[in-house]
Amino acid sequence: MTRQNYLFTSESVSEGHPDKVCDRISDAVLDAFLAEEPLARVACETFATTNRVVIGGEVRGPEAVTRKVADIARECVKDIGYEQDGFHWESMEVDNYLHEQSTHIAQGVDAEGAGDQGIMFGYACTETPELMPAPILYSHAILKRLAEVRKSGAEPALGPDAKSQLSVRYEHGKPTGVTSVVLSTQHLDESLSSDQVREIVEPYIRETLPEGWLTPATVWHVNPTGKFVIGGPDGDAGLTGRKIIVDTYGGAAPHGGGAFSGKDPTKVDRSAAYAARYLAKNVVAAGLASRCTIQLSYAIGVAAPLSIYCDTYGTGEVDESRIEGAIPSLMDLTPRGIRETLGLAKPIYQRTAAYGHFGRTPEADGGFSWEKTDLVDELKRLV
Repeated sequence: MTRQNYLFTSESVSEGHPDKVCDRISDAVLDAFLAEEPLARVACETFATTNRVVIGGEVRGPEAVTRKVADIARECVKDIGYEQDGFHWESMEVDNYLHEQSTHIAQGVDAEGAGDQGIMFGYACTETPELMPAPILYSHAILKRLAEVRKSGAEPALGPDAKSQLSVRYEHGKPTGVTSVVLSTQHLDESLSSDQVREIVEPYIRETLPEGWLTPATVWHVNPTGKFVIGGPDGDAGLTGRKIIVDTYGGAAPHGGGAFSGKDPTKVDRSAAYAARYLAKNVVAAGLASRCTIQLSYAIGVAAPLSIYCDTYGTGEVDESRIEGAIPSLMDLTPRGIRETLGLAKPIYQRTAAYGHFGRTPEADGGFSWEKTDLVDELKRLV
């Protein structure tokens, strides 16, 4: 039987975290290619350290975009807000090692097969209106709010690099409060103490969390090691794809292991994970379960998924096998089918690089299309 009373913890990292800087650059490169050629092939990796960004990977698309990669990287770092001695958008070195896509990979992808083998998971639950686990959703929300007030100039003492972590109490299977808040944020005023940083951030944390979740018993750890002035890639190196649990469900659901950022939608690591979230969210939105995991699996060069698995954790209103049987009628799960159904051949990826790929609001230009719940009526009919 599923536990009903427990604590569960998830973390998030800000757009200025070294790994997220790299995710942002990789996705910006991807967007630049897709803006020029919707069927471009991109697998872009970024490494960042003190005043240096290294970009590599395989691409197939306009050469003019490849030549603009350094400018793309600088614009990302400028928007994030790095203008410190050890990492400055204007003075950092940018090395571009992008090369043509392997012909051996291309032969399978061009035949509309999957770009790689692997397993992908999607998850949804009724804990929040966004149908996301509460710990990761609110960990993201805290950092997103702090980024807003930093960039608006309301809180000029805050720096771009930050991490949050929430431990949430569950009673009778539902989130009811926060037992501990952990926040480490870069600050540009070296004289600030941990207590003074808490005075800055606490009002924003309180306004972000549900009413009553913070109590006098909540334990706070704000910049627990002391000063945090040197941040970003100058303080610690960054790499694309190292925050996959932050990107998905905060550990509350399985993860297939593949990263998302920098990959075009022929890479099922990304597109099939989006499709699985889309399906799981619609199952929950249809009232067929209060929790749902969908797993898909693929082989490189093979278009159709090898398996479809559904788990509703004993919360289902119908047997999981009926949901599994309905899914192929709901959606074409080949890479091409996913791309066309969700409109993924568009420059919509840079915005996903921080604060989670899931639990976001679908946007008019097709961004976060996998968050739509437009399959509900058909799903109810089929099962």
